Amino acid sequence: MRSSLTLVGTLWAFLSLVTAMASSTSYFLPYWLFGSQLGKPVSFSTFRRCNYPVRGEGHSLIMVEECGRYASFSAIPSLAWQMCTVVTGVGCALLLLVAMTAVLGCCMEELISRMMGRCMGAAQFVGGLLISSGCALYPLGWNSPEVMQTCGNISNQFQLGTCRLGWAYYCTGGGAAAAMLICTWLSCFAGRNPKPVMLVESIMRNTNSYAMELDYCLKP
Repeated sequence: MRSSLTLVGTLWAFLSLVTAMASSTSYFLPYWLFGSQLGKPVSFSTFRRCNYPVRGEGHSLIMVEECGRYASFSAIPSLAWQMCTVVTGVGCALLLLVAMTAVLGCCMEELISRMMGRCMGAAQFVGGLLISSGCALYPLGWNSPEVMQTCGNISNQFQLGTCRLGWAYYCTGGGAAAAMLICTWLSCFAGRNPKPVMLVESIMRNTNSYAMELDYCLKP
């Protein structure tokens, strides 16, 4: 089984898979922001949260200790987090698509050429840029009432209050940065140049096919 990737290309495929999985997994986990409410730990991502208050008997607030996503897109606490959800999700999808194609290139000959590898690197750069933009948008939502209740009522845009950033936020951004800076560079050397003999054979095969079709059409 021949590969369409060079040795550097194999390393690129491996790192592409690692960075895509790191960013995508962290994107879905609700551990971007940590705080507390009613004495219970609370954590957020862009579209999910762990532990939330509900009205109990006597209209008192009690904490439900479970994780889940918001009921609808409009229920996400702020416009900034809604934009972050979309932008980061598209970026993760791009990184995953490139990573899966790169892995297939390890097993299939002539799948990824030198030019195609560079185009896939450009797609990785765009994906990483989108995820980075989502991470930059995230602090703009820290002034929403839901976040402020968790962060001591003193949080604001780019001010955490009593909250702290979680490991999933750093992992998402780190995966995007690695995809942009390392994978994009490695992709320039990932694909194999077509061999001259194979190229000539392909041209001759196509020429013979066209000649046979022309000869068939000209027969009386």
